[in-house]
Amino acid sequence: MSDLYYGVAYYDEYMPEDRLAKDIALMCETGINVVRIAESTWSTLEPQEGEYNFYHIDRVLNAMHAAGIAVIIGTPTYAVPAWLAARHPDILVTTAEGQQKYGPRQIMDIVNPTFRRYAEKIIRTLMAHVQHHPAIIGWQLDNETKHYDNVGRHMQAGFVRSLREKYTSLSQLNRDFGLDYWSNRIDSWDDFPSVENTINASLACAFSRYQRQQVTEYLAWQAEIVREYAQPHQFVTHNFDFEWRGYSFGMQPRVDHFAAAKSLDIAGVDIYHPSQKHLTGREIAFGGAITRALKSGSNYFVLETQAQGFAQWTPFPGQLRLQAFSHVASGAAMVSYWHWHSIHNAFETYWKGLLSHDFSRNATWQEATTIGADFARLSPKLAGLRAENDVALLIDNQAMDALNQFRPGDAQGNVYNDILRRFHDALYDHNISLDIINDVTEETSCYKTLIVPGLYAADDGLLTRINRYVEQGGRALIGFKSGFSDENVKVRSSAQPGILHEACGVSYSQFTLPEDITVAACTPAIDCREHNAAELWMELLTPASGTRTLLRYQHPAWRGYAAATEADYGKGRALYVGFLPHKALINQLFDALTDGLDLRSRTSAYRYPLVTRTLRNRDGKRIHFLFNYSGDSHEILTETAGTELLSGKPVARSEPLRLNGWDFSIIES
Repeated sequence: MSDLYYGVAYYDEYMPEDRLAKDIALMCETGINVVRIAESTWSTLEPQEGEYNFYHIDRVLNAMHAAGIAVIIGTPTYAVPAWLAARHPDILVTTAEGQQKYGPRQIMDIVNPTFRRYAEKIIRTLMAHVQHHPAIIGWQLDNETKHYDNVGRHMQAGFVRSLREKYTSLSQLNRDFGLDYWSNRIDSWDDFPSVENTINASLACAFSRYQRQQVTEYLAWQAEIVREYAQPHQFVTHNFDFEWRGYSFGMQPRVDHFAAAKSLDIAGVDIYHPSQKHLTGREIAFGGAITRALKSGSNYFVLETQAQGFAQWTPFPGQLRLQAFSHVASGAAMVSYWHWHSIHNAFETYWKGLLSHDFSRNATWQEATTIGADFARLSPKLAGLRAENDVALLIDNQAMDALNQFRPGDAQGNVYNDILRRFHDALYDHNISLDIINDVTEETSCYKTLIVPGLYAADDGLLTRINRYVEQGGRALIGFKSGFSDENVKVRSSAQPGILHEACGVSYSQFTLPEDITVAACTPAIDCREHNAAELWMELLTPASGTRTLLRYQHPAWRGYAAATEADYGKGRALYVGFLPHKALINQLFDALTDGLDLRSRTSAYRYPLVTRTLRNRDGKRIHFLFNYSGDSHEILTETAGTELLSGKPVARSEPLRLNGWDFSIIES
């Protein structure tokens, strides 16, 4: 971990026989110092049960080691061989649409004991064969593991067992989940129905939580096997992914990243994002903030990101460099492309790697060589960067499940992620760097400001801890729908927003859907003559005595109600907003809430597309990144003095700096 890793995924089994030596020569020219192999090779490694072929593994390991390139080996369990599916069709996952048919990857039932038996055998066989090879620096567990919407008999039976362990009385279960509704009551464990078609959100969310727990258990199970063979210097990692909207968007609903990462030494992630004129860096920052949080702020691996990727992602000149250093500026210790070469057939033929289909040098590859050279040269300055943010954003899988059970109006898709990204992206555009957390504890007091969007389902303890955070001096921006239901998705019968009413000093009992509703400012600190639409949801807020109204709805029927309020509570302050604001208005609310605070997270007076990040390196020096996420040139004044690391030249504070389109600067102060 003393250097930055610059890597690619490499699949010798897909390639012409004579490519290996040529590819390694090009990798050395590119500055590649690590490759990932083997995670999708089960059918190559074991063409028939008990018959093994290590030809591709061995020759890649030996050749990479000879070239001084490190290797990460993946356990080959995320794509099952045809013979296994033919012999044991029950290993294929059953979803609400029925049992899946063989063909795609990630269609196995990860809790099926037959699948587990075969998976363990191939993991152990591979590990025993390669465990002492000196090229290997670490192991990747499986690949982008999820529960794959598994509602099969093993998953269902395990879920019922977990409820029986928690509930000694079915009467208590019926009360907690409100199962009397529509005659859903269960009075015998033997009568427990399959849950894939349930209309009960409490039961559906409990099952979703159990499904995620099985992903956590599955990765921990693999990690335990791998560590029986791994050498002390080798790490165990995994490449988590996110909700997919044609690119990495929001929290992954099928995995609890925080729980699953406990079995890893180093957190890893796959981050894909729009490119060309749509490149913003927001996905890089969001994915990085989550992954950094999984190991208490430690550096992480970007195990997959795009080089060329989809046709619409072929990067403009300068964008590949901008992307790579943006990952580093979020805390990444590795940037690795999926993948080295472009595949000539099958499903991902048109997902291009660093090399195109003709294997020749191209403009994107040429740019990659400059990244490799700069990574090698600047590793002493940029390896081991640590963020020192004092703003945090709270995320929660349980709240996601619950809110998405009750999407407002005709909203579709993962509404929780829509809300979450709205708040994150607003602060990103405002050059507010933040950490992402999944709980509020005593340690949260290190943050001066806490953002809580859409915390629809939460137990009393979490809401009480949020109140205490404010009472002890923190400032919290709390979004609509927060505190509404308990951990079982049962709506609280107290004044809303539940226990948060204490800190927020506001209550409501009615809500509606906004239709051509705008808001007006009630304080000169906020100017919302533009970007003032109330979106998605609106709560009709009544402030308590002493609570300040910041925004009010502009509508003849609703003008008597507040839309956003601010209250002092103990030593702190809570701002509650009863609707989904535009990003520009979120930033104004944030500025009003944090007025008077000196925030380390406020990294620049500039705004998107000029994006800044400040971290501290191992020598204790601050590293300032300034990115231009646009094709236009910008003339700016530097906000810090030091040495510009790319050029090696000294810079003074307020010195003019020109950033060309998709350009960036790194200053060590």
